[in-house]
Amino acid sequence: MKRIKAACIEKTLHFMLKEDLSHSAAVAAVNAEVEHYKAQLERTRTKYRILGEETQPDGSIIIKIKMQYNNTPIGDYLD
Repeated sequence: MKRIKAACIEKTLHFMLKEDLSHSAAVAAVNAEVEHYKAQLERTRTKYRILGEETQPDGSIIIKIKMQYNNTPIGDYLD
């Protein structure tokens, strides 16, 4: 029998601009979406660590994140 002792997932998320909005409105919407994503992680008590957050020249945002997978223990992945 096997059991998962620890698990973690690493993601690269690209929060892209919406094309049907003006540039400034699209950048504001992307920033709001990123903040909502982070707040959702906190609200669900998901353990995570942001490895990098980079704003692109067009205003979109790329986030590299390491996070808990399905409430599985994370071991030393986030140390």
